[in-house]
Amino acid sequence: MFFNEHNPPHFHARYGDWHAEIDIQTLRFIGGDLPKRAKAMVLEWAEEHRDELMANRILAREMQELKNIKPLE
Repeated sequence: MFFNEHNPPHFHARYGDWHAEIDIQTLRFIGGDLPKRAKAMVLEWAEEHRDELMANRILAREMQELKNIKPLE
């Protein structure tokens, strides 16, 4: 997540050479792609932490330090 990012609110996910941008509100891929298994894990994680992602989006826009978000268990 970067402070000067465009709308809609989104985050970036990387897996090896793969890269994707995921809309936080809809959990739709708005750019790039990931392998099927990685995509499923990222979407599961994002669904569990959507509120935290939105809070970090606000912090990023205010150029403040982001909060850590737990990984999948």
